[in-house]
Amino acid sequence: MRKLILQQIAASEAQREALEAEGLLVEDLEGPDRRYFSAVDEEGRAVGYSGLEHCDEKNALLRSVVILPGFRSQGLGRQLVELTLAEVHPSAEVYLATTSAADFFESIGFALIRHDAAPKAILSTRQLSGLCPASAKIMKLSRPTT
Repeated sequence: MRKLILQQIAASEAQREALEAEGLLVEDLEGPDRRYFSAVDEEGRAVGYSGLEHCDEKNALLRSVVILPGFRSQGLGRQLVELTLAEVHPSAEVYLATTSAADFFESIGFALIRHDAAPKAILSTRQLSGLCPASAKIMKLSRPTT
């Protein structure tokens, strides 16, 4: 399996195009509370993108996760998510919204939660307060207790 390296990037046109091609949100890519990453393989090729939105000191939103078509079904999505989650402080809670990848995220350790169980900081993001369709599922990362 390819080993990925995570590189922090500014929101880019290549990232925007990759997200749009998969029907993912791009309307709110810019913002000071967001960090984006490019996953590159050993040959320096971008294979995917991910992002984090820090909603407050306790909560983060995993967002903008996409593996480019030529690199799918190789375990790179899981690796990209795990590398991205390593960028979040261990005490922070991590959430996401998805309309089509709940099974994938469940396999990584996220669990579906009721909409009203998400913290206000998460629900007040542009993504969850208006951009995501009502059918979007909210998920929370289940971290082992130490």
